[in-house]
Amino acid sequence: MKGIMSASLSIALRNSSTLSAEALLTYLLLQYKFIKCSNSKTGSAGFSSTQATKVKCLPVCHMVSIARKNLFEDIPRFVVAQAGIMFAVSLVTIQTGIFNGFTRSSSKLIENSTADIWVASDSMVYIDLTLPLPLANLTQAQRVPGVDRAEALIATGGMWRHKGGEIAPIRVIGFNPQGQLFTPQNITQGSLSALTEPFSAILDKSNISSLNIKQIGDTAEVNTLGVRVVGLTKGNRSIASNPYMFTSLENAISYLNSGKNPTLSCRLPSGSKDFQCTNVYEQSDKPDSTAPRQLASTDPITYILIHAKPGENLQALKQKLNAAIPNSRAYTRREMVKRTQSYWQERTGIGFLLGLGATVGVIVGAIIVGQILYSSVSDNLKEFGTLKAMGASDWVIYGVIVEQAMWMAVLGYVPGIVLCVGVAAWTFSSQGILILITPTTVIAVFGITVAMCVGSAVFAIQKVTRVDPAIVFKA
Repeated sequence: MKGIMSASLSIALRNSSTLSAEALLTYLLLQYKFIKCSNSKTGSAGFSSTQATKVKCLPVCHMVSIARKNLFEDIPRFVVAQAGIMFAVSLVTIQTGIFNGFTRSSSKLIENSTADIWVASDSMVYIDLTLPLPLANLTQAQRVPGVDRAEALIATGGMWRHKGGEIAPIRVIGFNPQGQLFTPQNITQGSLSALTEPFSAILDKSNISSLNIKQIGDTAEVNTLGVRVVGLTKGNRSIASNPYMFTSLENAISYLNSGKNPTLSCRLPSGSKDFQCTNVYEQSDKPDSTAPRQLASTDPITYILIHAKPGENLQALKQKLNAAIPNSRAYTRREMVKRTQSYWQERTGIGFLLGLGATVGVIVGAIIVGQILYSSVSDNLKEFGTLKAMGASDWVIYGVIVEQAMWMAVLGYVPGIVLCVGVAAWTFSSQGILILITPTTVIAVFGITVAMCVGSAVFAIQKVTRVDPAIVFKA
């Protein structure tokens, strides 16, 4: 027989009369580097020629992790495997984070309000898709027992035109700057009181470049009226909506009706005791751009924000509001958030697309890990054959492969998740886009990574299961 293993066995067999079974097993394991030994007397590693034939005192031996040995013996292959796992971890984490961030940002407008109840049209689909209510409903809401305070909110679309002439869609958010139920969060420059000035607005810092705004004081146009930027916020960007432009109710109505004068048209349907009134907007030859006009009871608003009196049952108050205000429906803050987020999760394809990307990442990572483990087992078939020849059970062999897969999962997961957290922080600080990586996501991705790597080990296990122990004695 050829090779180190054959020579070792020949020496052992020729001296079998003096070589114990324990010594033979130790010597055999040493040849394949499954153990490391040091002589208790001399401290030298391995066996001397005399000890190879006559072992009277076994050296002190320590088992080496076969899984780690196989994992690190080929560094280039190890690096490729970890790169594949990092790719899978990063893709799953980022896709999940984008989905979580997208869902959270879809209700960003609601987070700026402290209202207990939102009153909207009974045709509302989600926060950005609804029909208007007349401002007169605000007075009706204030008279409902249990209502401590009521304020109007306008959320409507507009067309931004900067000095270069380029247009961009925006979301005009009108509120009472002196109110208590809605305030833009994180105003970093300017002040809320500046919104009392005619045709003034506050933008989010992450949107100013797309709107061609350099600094506070810059001007542009919204619809047909001018606008001056008087403040900036941070963190008020919604991926699911156009850039927010915060302004006063009077300014918002002027932008909504810019160039048009509203008139009220009422009629009494036959057989009905109630008048039905609608606003009719007529084009004005000379729109007034010097100052916004005062609000009228017929002006359209989008929502009525309600603050309940202390101790008031919100569900009961909702029923009172629904009965008092025609063609409307009341929602608690939590219900409003859930309705908006559910729309994007269930009625659009965003969840499916991001989930598909995450699935692709898992599949690619599993394929790479499976190939690496299969190749590692193929290169070490004789070592596994040696273990089986010495009586190791199949479960011991499986444990070696699974341990190797676990090491790959951990060593690929840690740098991958750190990279994702860094990318998420950089994206939010530079672009204002929220990639939300929650503790639940971190734990779930780790579980997916472990399952992916251990599942990929099945291919390698099938390979080693068919190993014939006699392969050890082949040249």
